[in-house]
Order: sequence, then C-alpha cells, then structure tokens
Amino acid sequence: MATDFKLPDVGEGIDVGTVVAVLVAEGDRIEVDQGVLELETDKAVVEVPSTVAGVVSKVHVKVGGEAKVGDVVISVDEGADEGADEGADEGADDVATAEDAPVPAEPSDDADDADDTSDDEASVPAAERAPDEGAPSPAAAVAPTSDADDGRPIPAAPSVRRLARERGVDLRAIAGTGLLGRISADDVERVAAGDEPARPAAAAAAPAAPTAAPLPDFSKWGETERTAMSGIRKATVRAMTNAWATVPMVTHFDSADATEFEALRQRYKKSAEAIGAKLTPTAMLIKIVAAALRKYPDFNASLDVDAQEIVYKRYVNVGVAVDTDHGLLVPVIKHADRKNVLELADELGVLADKARDRKLSPDDMQGGSFSVSNLGGIGGHGFTPIVNPPDVAILGVSRSRLEPVWDAEQNAFVPRLTMPLALTYDHRLIDGAAAARFLRWVCRAIEEPFLMALEG
Repeated sequence: MATDFKLPDVGEGIDVGTVVAVLVAEGDRIEVDQGVLELETDKAVVEVPSTVAGVVSKVHVKVGGEAKVGDVVISVDEGADEGADEGADEGADDVATAEDAPVPAEPSDDADDADDTSDDEASVPAAERAPDEGAPSPAAAVAPTSDADDGRPIPAAPSVRRLARERGVDLRAIAGTGLLGRISADDVERVAAGDEPARPAAAAAAPAAPTAAPLPDFSKWGETERTAMSGIRKATVRAMTNAWATVPMVTHFDSADATEFEALRQRYKKSAEAIGAKLTPTAMLIKIVAAALRKYPDFNASLDVDAQEIVYKRYVNVGVAVDTDHGLLVPVIKHADRKNVLELADELGVLADKARDRKLSPDDMQGGSFSVSNLGGIGGHGFTPIVNPPDVAILGVSRSRLEPVWDAEQNAFVPRLTMPLALTYDHRLIDGAAAARFLRWVCRAIEEPFLMALEG
C-alpha cells in the first residue's frame, strides 16, 4: 500500500521553504526518522525526517523548488517493509498533532587573525541575530495568513490556530508578542488560563508597515536581471525593517589599547589548539562582554512596552554574527558567563562551522540577549551595528591597527595596537552616560584583562 508523506510543520511561523537537497531516490528503502530532504527556511537548513518506512515509489519534490507544509514530499510503498503500517500510523498522527518547533531566530565582528569570523567567517554589520521564542525573530516574521471573518489578517501558524480552537480562544482578541504582532502558542495559553485578558480586536492588530515607493522600470536604461531572495535574505529584510522602525538607536564609539590583549591571545593560542579550538579575539571578547552584562544588567534586558515593564534576564547568552556564503547567521552561545575562554573558543568554532555548512538547528540560534558583530577580519575603521529587538544593545568591532600613542612615562610616542569599538543601544532604556560607562568598562577589560577577575 502506498502512503504519501507530507511536509510537516518545521517551525512556528514557517509555512514554506526551498528544497536544497533530496536525500532519497525512487526505489530506496527508508526507515522512520530517516532524513528525506533538506529544506531551507528563513534562517537555517532543516533536515526533514520521514514518519513512514518502506520503499520510495515516487519523489514529488526537486532541488530548487518550494515545498509548503502539507505538500506531498514522497510516496512510500509500505507493503515492501514489514511492520511499516504501524510506524506509518504513528507517524501520521505525529504530523497531525505536533506543535511547531521554535524558530531560529535571527542580528549582530578586528586584527588579521582576529576573530572566529575572520576572513572566511567575518560578519557584516549585525543586528540580525536570532532571538528566542519570547523574542521577535526574523524567521517569525512571515506574512500573516488571512482567514479572519472580519477580513483582518491573523498572524499565527496553523498549529497555533488549532490550539486556539481547542482552548476556545478567539485569535482576533489576542495581541501577539512576536515580531509584527505574531501570535504564539504561549500567547494563546496565557489568555486561555486567564493570566492575560483578551484584548479588543483593534488592539490586537499589528501596526501596518510603511509601504515602499514602487520601483521604476530599470530596463528603460539597460539590461537587468532578477534573482529571487533566499530565505535568509527575506528574514534579514524583515528584521532590519522592524528594527529600524521600532527602536530609537544611538551609537557610542570608543577604542581600546589591545596591545596586551593581543599578546595574551598569542601566548595561549597553542593551549586552544591542543583542544582543537582557535583562540580568536572574538572568543575573548565574548568573555569580556559576558562579564560586562553581569555588571550592567540594563544591557541584558528587554522592554515590554505594553506592560510598561523591563524584563531583566538572569542568564547571559551572547549571539555572534557569522558571515556565510548564504547570508548572515547569528548562532548563540548560551551561558557565556559560566564558560572559560577556551570553552568559548571551542564552542564558537563549532557553531561557525555549522553556520557555514547550514547545519545550525533552531536551538543554536535562539535565546540570545546581546550580540557581537566583528568586522575585523575584513577591515574598516568603524561601523554602526543595528540593535536587534528585543535586545537593547549590540557591540560592533572593527579592525585593530597600530597607532602612535603618547607615553608620559617615556615622554615619547610608542606604537600601540588600537581596537575600535561601537556600541549601539536602544535609547528608550539606556541613556548615553550608561552606554559610555558600559563601553569604557569593556575597553578597560581589553586593556587590563585582570579586570574581569577583579570586577567581572
């Protein structure tokens, strides 16, 4: 008996993706949980496992094509695999009831050998970091579906709609906490439990995004070519538009004498290599930033404008922008304050490799509360990174360079390695003086590494 395996929900807010690899062919025998295709979503490539076992009788998708949730991916002859009926029934039930998985969230990188994103990993200005469930993520900002009887689009995934029906909750009366008002399962549960009263439908509607002016006909002036945006680029467009429209940003600049910092890195490079890691300036900076976030908790917080509250996070998770051939990705190092520099270097290398290979999982890109964007491996004297809501700050790092610095003790100019830094912050929560103190502490920790042990 032939059974159709349909594309299941692969993440909340993800309804469609691009097929980048088909892992099976007609005539192949497959097992339950065996990967059948790789699907590029907004911020990652997800391997989709089969819920049925048997022999593939037909493949319905092709590389480069789009696949929507519910589309038939493959047909499987279960009769060719003993005991497959039971597995198929269970698998079909899983597809029908599984909740959407968390979505990678989407940001925010110094000397020549300077960073874990150096040369082949160096990032572009990043506010595009993948946030967690309670945080707006670029991947969550899909175009809302419209099935409301009043004609207003309801931004919710199919699984959230199903949950709302089961709980007897009217989605039109919920103000979603996700990007552009997207409604999550948690939003539904809070209203169903009475923890949050349902709001009038008008209040729940997401604000309309500004409409861009129509493009002229460029072909009037010469030949043109159009290329479809990748899922990652679409997510970046949404995230940057949302960030720029909702957050009043200010950037504060400073520079640190990184001479001793770089000498320390060179001294312990072999210690990192002994565990298979690369000791980069970014790994060391993450440790410094983690200590700074503990000392200045306002920078590790988020604003809940509706509730008129500040959410202080007791964890320190740092996202690091990684430039890949497929676009900017921002994996997150969890509990960075609890790890030593060698552990951070090792984990950062693993995540950067996964990013380049498009193997980051949704969890790898969720939960960040601050970003580091290091452009030092490429160059430049400075840049203004963009805050990625619901974060309230992001650190940008540019290429370090030797400069003559006056030494009062020697009564002469001496060559020192200077690292340019830029801190962009949400001015609704952070004042200029607080930003200056935060960045100056980071600079002092670069200049005097013992400061982390003393005050961090």
